[in-house]
Amino acid sequence: MGARLRALVFEAVLWASVVAYGSLILLLAPFSQRPTLTAMGQHWARSVLRALKWLCGIDYRIRGEGSLSDLRGVVVVSNHQSAWETLALATILPVHQTWVMKEELLRIPFFGWALRLFEPIAIKRADGRRAMKQLLQVGGERLRQGQCVVIFPEGTRVAPDARRRFGIGGALLATSTGTEIVPIAHNAGHFWPRRGLVKRAGTIDVVIGPAIETAGQKAEAINSQVEQWIRATLHSLPAPTVRPEPTTSAAGRRGPGS
Repeated sequence: MGARLRALVFEAVLWASVVAYGSLILLLAPFSQRPTLTAMGQHWARSVLRALKWLCGIDYRIRGEGSLSDLRGVVVVSNHQSAWETLALATILPVHQTWVMKEELLRIPFFGWALRLFEPIAIKRADGRRAMKQLLQVGGERLRQGQCVVIFPEGTRVAPDARRRFGIGGALLATSTGTEIVPIAHNAGHFWPRRGLVKRAGTIDVVIGPAIETAGQKAEAINSQVEQWIRATLHSLPAPTVRPEPTTSAAGRRGPGS
């Protein structure tokens, strides 16, 4: 099965699972508590990641500081290259998490409808100051509740060889509440590109950075520190190893990649 066909099958599996899990979550929401819904959402994300590994040969490995399961009430800041991290971080991070995202994602049939039940911080970027006020107010409440607030400061997916300025929202939320920031760097865009159907088999590197203290510091300085750490970490990662597609010999047998 070629890479394009594998990607097509994965897309079919992905969207079928979105409809199935989204419908189930919506049906059970009136009778279920938040932890049950969260467990269902994480089960869906794990299922999609397993399908991605089986069909497209994409796996991942994690290294970094401390135990993610112990994270409570911190701001998590990650670079954004792909759709992969929106699935993986939901399973890698503790269950107590709130995501900052574009409001238009909530309009996606089944996916967005179910996502709304998890009460993300959905903002309109065009609102400017109003969006920032919403982030600081709602984000502060979630941090005080012990949740991790997850934010992509680039605001959109950015190709591995491109740069986009880091927005200051995450740093401002952390400094205004005296909360630590935990940076995350990954190279998922090399394997699941932000555009295009075909995915490249290989192993994504995910690095969890040390918690950065923000109390008494300016948001601009913290934002710069986080951006520098993420960019330096990405630069230090080994060159992504993309596994070749299996080939069939003239005798009809699988090649060495099988």
